[in-house]
Amino acid sequence: MQIGHTQSSSAIKLNKASSSEASDESLIRSMADGDKRAFKMLYARHHVRIFRFVMRLVGNESTAEEVVNEVFLEAWRHADDFKGRSQVSTWLLSIARFKTISECRRRSDAQLDEAVAAIIEDPSDTATITIEKRERSDILQRCLAKLTPPHREVINLVYYQEKKIEEVAQFTGAPVSTIKTRMHYARGRLAELLAEAGVDGAWAII
Repeated sequence: MQIGHTQSSSAIKLNKASSSEASDESLIRSMADGDKRAFKMLYARHHVRIFRFVMRLVGNESTAEEVVNEVFLEAWRHADDFKGRSQVSTWLLSIARFKTISECRRRSDAQLDEAVAAIIEDPSDTATITIEKRERSDILQRCLAKLTPPHREVINLVYYQEKKIEEVAQFTGAPVSTIKTRMHYARGRLAELLAEAGVDGAWAII
């Protein structure tokens, strides 16, 4: 990324604000002007979320890291293309989704396989509770893996990325009615799979 010595007006404004105060939109505008500092702020703010999103789809840490790097490089190169029609986080997830699908198609042995987000252990948990959490995580992962990619994706976006149905529709390009149908089926099917595994789905995500 070749950066000039002259700061733009948006970069100057960004310098006056701390990383916590600067909005995602202002960071994108500064990136479009070649501000590396804005790029680093955006990466620090969103890379964990993007990594988890990609990991749930590819199930491979090194591949996910490669995709995340490509996502942010793409955001850097095309920052001036961002028109503000959606949130910056949604825009980044859209890039991540495209990059992930492309990577899985490129690697013949790669499969769209979803893994549940790692459960963060509470220091107050007993050894028994910690083991139970890990067992539940494994069960949920196996059940999620049995869903079709479109149904895993809608579960991922709604529950883990906390997107509204309308946002998911915009994100995937599918009608709202289709997303609602997928969500209804995915929840029902997941509950069935969990029941077959001998657990109550209530503790998971439903």
